[in-house]
Amino acid sequence: MKKILCSAVAAIALVGVVAPAAAQTSQLHYAGGPFTQTNPSGLELLGSIANEAAISAGIGTRYTANTFAQNSNTNDATPSVTTTFTLSGTVTPDCSFYAGNGSNATNLNFGQIGVRTGNNENVSSAFDMRAPAVAIVNTATAGCNFNNEVYIEKSSAQGMVNAAVGLDYDNTQFQANIPYSVKANWVGVNAGAGSSNGGPKDLEVSTTGVSATKAQGAWRSGMTLVFTAPAADNALVAGSYTGTTKLVLRPRT
Repeated sequence: MKKILCSAVAAIALVGVVAPAAAQTSQLHYAGGPFTQTNPSGLELLGSIANEAAISAGIGTRYTANTFAQNSNTNDATPSVTTTFTLSGTVTPDCSFYAGNGSNATNLNFGQIGVRTGNNENVSSAFDMRAPAVAIVNTATAGCNFNNEVYIEKSSAQGMVNAAVGLDYDNTQFQANIPYSVKANWVGVNAGAGSSNGGPKDLEVSTTGVSATKAQGAWRSGMTLVFTAPAADNALVAGSYTGTTKLVLRPRT
């Protein structure tokens, strides 16, 4: 009898495994013997000993079901994972202005500027410019890819100047300069406008001015420059008249 009890206890130890986790299965059932049991514990195990003894004697039956798995993760589980990728690169700041294929393209020569030379002219009109002089420059490619400003500067507020040495003339009747204005037109975006639609922009230096600046955001478009020299107030002294105008696309200050 002692050996039967020992065998019964050993059998219970094998089949009645303590559940390692709620999610894992551990079932022990007896039927047809001294006691009908389902997952016995505590004092019920004494009845299980009797059931095991009966099974050894050919009475009753037993059912077991057990699952075995490692029930812990190597690290804390993370149901939601966010990974942020940072993409980066650089774009070189650049301004462009297509001004032809050589320095001669920017030489604006009016040629002979016509004056009133007829001997039948009234003295108040003699040697006056016949009409305004106009030069038009157009480029299909201009712009900057960063915050910038368009800057126009004339070499002199006097405009085109006759710089011949030793000129002698009555300055109440004659002048040795031809004032002119400069106006630029393009499509751009105002400074401080953020990301917005571009629109027509212009910048002008008057006949009496020297320079002007317009601040704006990145832009690209064609650009037109119009140089206009109105008929001078006085008669013109003979000679060569010259002047320069700078157009600068540069970082915004």
